[in-house]
Amino acid sequence: MSSVVAVLATLDTKGAEAAYLRERIEAAGCEALLVDLGVVGDARCRADVSADEVARAGGSTLASLREGADRRQASPVMIRGATALLRERLGRGALDAVLGLGGTQGTSNATAIMRALPYGLPKLMVSTVASGDVSAFVDIADITMMFSVGDLLGLNPLTRTILANAAGAACGMAAVDVGLETAGGDAPVVGLTNLGVLTEGAELAIRLLEDAGCEVLVFHAVGSGGRAMERLMREGVITAVFDYAMGEVSDELFHGLRAGTPERLTVAAELGLPQVLCPGGAEHIGLIVEPDTVPDAWAGHLHVFHNPVILAPRLSAEQLTEVGREVGKRLASVRGHATLFLPEGGVSRYSKAGGPLHDPEGERAFLDALRDSAPDTVEVVSRPEDAEDPAFVRAAVARLLEHVEAHRAAHA
Repeated sequence: MSSVVAVLATLDTKGAEAAYLRERIEAAGCEALLVDLGVVGDARCRADVSADEVARAGGSTLASLREGADRRQASPVMIRGATALLRERLGRGALDAVLGLGGTQGTSNATAIMRALPYGLPKLMVSTVASGDVSAFVDIADITMMFSVGDLLGLNPLTRTILANAAGAACGMAAVDVGLETAGGDAPVVGLTNLGVLTEGAELAIRLLEDAGCEVLVFHAVGSGGRAMERLMREGVITAVFDYAMGEVSDELFHGLRAGTPERLTVAAELGLPQVLCPGGAEHIGLIVEPDTVPDAWAGHLHVFHNPVILAPRLSAEQLTEVGREVGKRLASVRGHATLFLPEGGVSRYSKAGGPLHDPEGERAFLDALRDSAPDTVEVVSRPEDAEDPAFVRAAVARLLEHVEAHRAAHA
């Protein structure tokens, strides 16, 4: 059976381009499934999933959407409908890749659909806006953006080449036989958060976990990393957590570049996953600044430049107390096996003795707030080492492995 590549396009404006994509996908030995997201006009090529089918799956009809003639009303319906239809096909093994085509509006709609599909399913977006900041379109999804170079208004030597390449790329990805497995295998899959100020400890944790038979997914805890890890928990890929880096909470509270969301730290608790937590890297925030410049608001704080344009100012004892209390609130729903490890020797390489952010008084205030705010359902373990010390890491990993076994026994 040939691989199925769904093509997301507004066939009232991109009919010729979508028909050409069908031709190139079929020439590569795959099956093309053209999904019409167009609302305003009639399709200019044959759709395999009509705009009315999409609208009905989204809870409306094409006629109703045309009467409204408002993209703001039509887009959510078409996104919802196409997402439901593709998820249904994926569930029965009849979808192997998704290829989007569009300008600003088409890119927005197609990538919203892609973001709602699980990790591992190939997603490629050919877009007129792919050469700029595409973070709003990609977010934390595994979407590949391809710049169309020219506008997508008819076929010419340039667009034919770009679209042929896109079809080849989508078919190539669809043929890959390495899938992302969900929970159920013998090896626990551990999500591990990391920051550059914890990397030596993270590397040791990875080795220890792999030696114990685990697979490890590492996430850079800069906002998107923590969110991606928690989405993979929900998708059933990650079965245990070593939340080693907690800077996303500090940056959220004090407007740093690593800011997470209010959901951060709550998902493992909600799902009852075994977890070990450490406030790694949470004593400072990250700020993008003019080269080698400290903003007035942070001039009185200990600070270090991570690089010329990223400043890492240490939070005050009062600010860290606020972070500690917020962490406690977010862990309130923990009901499973969870331990919070507190490194008395410093929560990162920056804050240990000799580090540029070393502040014993502030560190004590932070750890005291974490200890006092932790709910009774979370075990708290204080260790004399800093967060990267091998003894600290070995103790934390050992406890996580104990939690994994206890979780297995309880759910056997």
